[in-house]
Amino acid sequence: MRTDLIRKTALTFAGVAATAGGIAGPALAAHAAPTHEGTRAASVSTDRKSHGERELNVRYEAQPNFYYCGPAATRNALSVQGKNIDVDAMAKQMGTTEAGTNSINDITPVLNKETGKKDAYRSVEIRDSKADRKQTDTLRTDIVRTIDDGRAVVANIAGTATDTDGTTHSFEGGHYISVIGYRDGGNTVTIADSANPDQASYRISVDNLADWIATRGYSATA
Repeated sequence: MRTDLIRKTALTFAGVAATAGGIAGPALAAHAAPTHEGTRAASVSTDRKSHGERELNVRYEAQPNFYYCGPAATRNALSVQGKNIDVDAMAKQMGTTEAGTNSINDITPVLNKETGKKDAYRSVEIRDSKADRKQTDTLRTDIVRTIDDGRAVVANIAGTATDTDGTTHSFEGGHYISVIGYRDGGNTVTIADSANPDQASYRISVDNLADWIATRGYSATA
């Protein structure tokens, strides 16, 4: 279903995560503490700086139900700024229901409010069914700039994508994820995914991510 960020016609929710493998991407911290309604918290990644690569420290938390992917992705994104915002409070602000969170336009104001700057984030739409080169290049630039600013990107995705380890991640009804790192100058990005704590973190090419976002959008540094 097409998502129009202005008209907000498509409702998105986590659904059932169809995956085809074990943990992909960066290793998770061994310690995991119980959190809200049975979710687990763990440090998804550590900050690493070298030429063309960076990952932010995330205090990961899985979503407590199938339709809280929007609030959970936003909460994980804000955790890189040292914030720990209650997902129920954010769900209320976003208008999240069992049908999900309408669009990235409902995420961006919450990111701005909790960041403390009304224009810290902006919504970016990829309208087409497949991202073109310009849209992919813009996404790469936005991810690198946002992460270099010490913030995470939140993306609204739909469909199936394959990560760099060959594991598939399928959200045909739509889903929200956080982008919390990049390497190779932004050609590969690190995802924090609230859907499944056993696959909390993985890497994906920016080309695949752009196509995953296509028809929807993402929130990045303005």
